[in-house]
Amino acid sequence: MEPNQETAAPTRVLRLFSRLNVGGPSIHVILLTAGLAAKGYTTRLVIGTEAPHEGNLLDLATQKGVACEAMPSLGREIRPFSDARALLALYRLMRSFEPHIVHTHAAKAGLLGRLAARLAGVPVVVHTYHGHVLRGYFGAAKTALFLRLERLLARSTDVLVAVSPGVKQDLVELGVAPAERFRVVPLGLELAALTGSLPRGGLRDEKRIPEDAPLIGMVGRLVPIKDVATFLRAAARVKDVTPAARFAVVGDGEERQWLEGESARLGLAEAVTFHGWRRDIPSIYGDLDVVVNTSRNEGTPVALIEALAAGKPVVATRVGGTPDLLQGGAFGRLVEAGDPRAVADAIIGTLQDPAAARARALAGQAHVLREHAAARLVADVDALYRELLLRKTAA
Repeated sequence: MEPNQETAAPTRVLRLFSRLNVGGPSIHVILLTAGLAAKGYTTRLVIGTEAPHEGNLLDLATQKGVACEAMPSLGREIRPFSDARALLALYRLMRSFEPHIVHTHAAKAGLLGRLAARLAGVPVVVHTYHGHVLRGYFGAAKTALFLRLERLLARSTDVLVAVSPGVKQDLVELGVAPAERFRVVPLGLELAALTGSLPRGGLRDEKRIPEDAPLIGMVGRLVPIKDVATFLRAAARVKDVTPAARFAVVGDGEERQWLEGESARLGLAEAVTFHGWRRDIPSIYGDLDVVVNTSRNEGTPVALIEALAAGKPVVATRVGGTPDLLQGGAFGRLVEAGDPRAVADAIIGTLQDPAAARARALAGQAHVLREHAAARLVADVDALYRELLLRKTAA
């Protein structure tokens, strides 16, 4: 089962992912699949279907030579009859493909994939938590059900992977599994394009924002857990102190229409621009002076990794893996979630002390280029797979 020896058959991996929507987990899955192919693995990537407003990264998968097999019932929503059919389909796929490893990502794919893998007798089962839905997403009863399922599934999983120490600690505290059952494998991204001189005008030209006007932005899905409303309320406070400030919201999602109305209600219609999804990533960070994340729950926010790679100051809430990424505040300002005043004060402080903000950002840049490179991700997972397969062979 050693994948990199000419005399050995390739190691077969079945990777299951709930949906290839725009976001960090999708980038992670694509780059990991492509990188492991270069090391000799044979991988089949099966994905569910994203909601229309989420966008997808199928173009990135094509660019990287990653073929995706659609199984719509792997998507996020729980539908008992459809899920039962998906479980059977996965079982049959595993029996025919005979993977050495099943590696699942995200909650729904993790539930169905791990059940099918154990029914099919797959030697190694791995699950990655890119975050989790056990705080802040659902009501008490639904959360309790999902927590119980995660605890049961953890017992039959060879290794549980968390994308940051903070996510791991959160899951341990929730009782999903003991700490020794987890490995931390941080996100890995292609960041080189963000490290040089970045283009200007990609966002500013749309609203003719002057070069000397501070442009503060957030990049991500417009969904409740991201708490974009707190960003807008903070923006109103920042504008009272710095009237020239302008704000950019890059992304889309189910709350967009409501957020645009909230922006108008706050008197920010001319100061805030909703740009939707953008693929010109260097142009986005080339224009922003401060990048903000106001999430109530996070794994490791890709937008903050990208911002730091671009050497941009960041302000973020102290949730999930964000404090790990920012080293407790060494690489950016941390505030409590749901507090517009604290977010505004942090933004204002960043604008008023650009030298300190720049120093934090450059220290963060060196960190993310070292710790969040795609090559490091692939090497870490390759080593993990080899260890697990060797352990199974020796057992």
